[in-house]
Amino acid sequence: MHYYTPEGRAVLDATAGLWCANAGHNRDPIVEAIQSQAAEMDFAPPFQYGHPKAFAVSARIAALAPGDLDHVFLCNSGSEAGDTALKIALAYHATKGNATRTRLIGRERGYHGVGFGGISVGGISPNRKMFGSLLPGVDHLPHTYNREKQAFSKGEPEWGAERADALENLVALHDASTIAAVIVEPMAGSTGAIPAPQGYLKKLREICDKYGILLIFDEVITGFGRLGYAFAAERYGVVPDMITFAKGVTRCRWAACWCASTSTTPS
Repeated sequence: MHYYTPEGRAVLDATAGLWCANAGHNRDPIVEAIQSQAAEMDFAPPFQYGHPKAFAVSARIAALAPGDLDHVFLCNSGSEAGDTALKIALAYHATKGNATRTRLIGRERGYHGVGFGGISVGGISPNRKMFGSLLPGVDHLPHTYNREKQAFSKGEPEWGAERADALENLVALHDASTIAAVIVEPMAGSTGAIPAPQGYLKKLREICDKYGILLIFDEVITGFGRLGYAFAAERYGVVPDMITFAKGVTRCRWAACWCASTSTTPS
C-alpha cells in the first residue's frame, strides 16, 4: 500500500492510486495474472470484435449488479463511460420514437469525467468555465449539501431528500417529453465526500419513473466495495437504469458502462 521515493522513503498511497488500485500494489496474484495474459494475448481490437476474456469479465460484473441490470458495455475510462451512458440514453429514446427527448440533467457539484458530455452534465465550475457553452440542452439539479442543516451528521443526512423535488421543477420548465436522462453520483466524491440524504435517491427514482426519464448512477468512484457493497445502488436500495464504473474494476482501470435489459433501458 506504499509508493517509494528514489531515496527509499515509503509514501502511503492513501487514495489507492487515486482510487484505481483498491487491492494495493505489487500483489503476486495480480502480477501473475497480468503476466499470464500478456503471454497469451496482449491486445485485440474491440471494434466489432470480442474475445472470451471480455465476455468472462462482463459476466462477472453483471453478476454483481443490483436488480435486473445484466448487460455490460466495455469502454476505456470513467470519462468515456459517462459520455457513453449519455449517448445510450439518447439512442434509446430515439429508437423508441421519442426523438424530442434530448435534454440531459446533471447536478451542481457533480463530476462525470472530462469528456464534453461529462463536463456538460457536471457541476464543478472550474472544470467547466474554460470550455464555452459545452453541450446544448443541459440543465442541473441543486446539490444536496447544506452545512447549516447537515453539520455533524453521521452517515446519511436527515435533511435534503426534498432537493430531489427540483426535478419536478425542471420537468415543468422543459416538459418531460424533452428530457432523456438524469445522471448523479450516489455519493459525491470529487467535490468532497457528500453522502446522499435519506430518501433522496429513491425520490429521484420515483420522479424518473413518473415521467419516463432514465436514471444513471455514476459509480466510477463508489463501485466495487467503496460503500461496503458491490455498488452504491445496492447500498441505497435504488436500482438505476444504467451504472457507469471504472477505477476499482481492474488494476488497468478498464472502465465500462452497463445497463438493464428492461422495457425502459436499451440492451
